[in-house]
Amino acid sequence: MIFIHQPVAGAGQTLLERRSLELQEPIPDDTVWLDMVRPSREEDLKVEAFMGISVPTREEMKDIEPSELLYVEDGARYMTGRVLSKVSESEEPGLAGITFILRGNRLVTVRYEEPQAFRMYTQRAGRSTGNGPSAIPSGETILAGLIETVIDRAADVLQLQGERIDRLSGKIFEEKEDPSARNTALQDTLRALGRHGDLISKQRESLVSMERILLSLSATYRTAKAPRELREDVRSTLRDLQSLEEHATFLSSKIQFLLDATLGLVNLEQNNIIKLFSVMAVVFMPPTLIASIYGMNFKAMPELDWGFGYPMAIVMMVVAAVLPYVFFRWKRWL
Repeated sequence: MIFIHQPVAGAGQTLLERRSLELQEPIPDDTVWLDMVRPSREEDLKVEAFMGISVPTREEMKDIEPSELLYVEDGARYMTGRVLSKVSESEEPGLAGITFILRGNRLVTVRYEEPQAFRMYTQRAGRSTGNGPSAIPSGETILAGLIETVIDRAADVLQLQGERIDRLSGKIFEEKEDPSARNTALQDTLRALGRHGDLISKQRESLVSMERILLSLSATYRTAKAPRELREDVRSTLRDLQSLEEHATFLSSKIQFLLDATLGLVNLEQNNIIKLFSVMAVVFMPPTLIASIYGMNFKAMPELDWGFGYPMAIVMMVVAAVLPYVFFRWKRWL
């Protein structure tokens, strides 16, 4: 599917109109942004003929080599980044590859997922893209706006994850008297930390890919002497992105600390169980020794003829079991 975006004059401002394009319909000349969502081969050929470019395939967008993600070909600049995207409500968010192609005054985006940042930007662009009718949007300004929206969305995700991690941190160090509830809480905490850590790692990977694109654009705009306002926007966005990367690193470190703390508490629970078994073994060892001695059947054992031998053995076993327990309690080992 191809969505085209055309500038239209609004009430004292310039709006960006978005509509889907039929396969047999020609692409209007005033189109500044072609958004290709899960394009078919026929749609690829249509855009290639109109723009004079080569649309990358889904497999090519999965490359991780920088030379395959950022390059210039036939006068068009190709930039591929990864954006956090949620396929469905029941699944965890994943990274979706998105290719930005700049050629002349037009922008082409190729994607196979529906990131929230794209929906946010198209809604915002449909309301306003400039301060007046003369502020006609271009492919470069749209690209800058898209990346800025991606970063804004990343900030929201990191802030939400930070709040969830703070709440989880309070639960980890809560005292619970019920051992079964404590063990269940620790298991749930480990799962939650794993999910948060995975999401933050994906978000940081997305930020790194966006940083590559911004650094490439910054170098290009500096060489080509792009408008000062556009260069300032790119530099400002780059600073915001780098600060978010630092925050993501901080959250990852905090998750690692909480993970270590949770595993330490799990080890303490296991040590308590092992200690309980060890104490029980020590408590029952002397009575077992007494029972083993008087369980032997030798004729030379004078105790076999005692009338009070059985109750005496019982008393000895009880005393031998109580004394180690009292000793452990006195030493505060229990």
